[in-house]
Amino acid sequence: MNDERIEQAVRRIETALGRIADLAERINPPAQAASDLTEKHEILRNAVTSSLSELDDLLGRLDT
Repeated sequence: MNDERIEQAVRRIETALGRIADLAERINPPAQAASDLTEKHEILRNAVTSSLSELDDLLGRLDT
């Protein structure tokens, strides 16, 4: 997997997360539920970012 494909995958994931966040706001759940969703969203975003960083590191080692 080259850098361009990785970047495309990251953009698709970020776009999907943005759509999820937009939809969550439009649904307008009760305040506590919205807070829980926001927290879960942030945890998921951090996990995806970390995983993609690890993948990038692994792929970088393959190139050397």
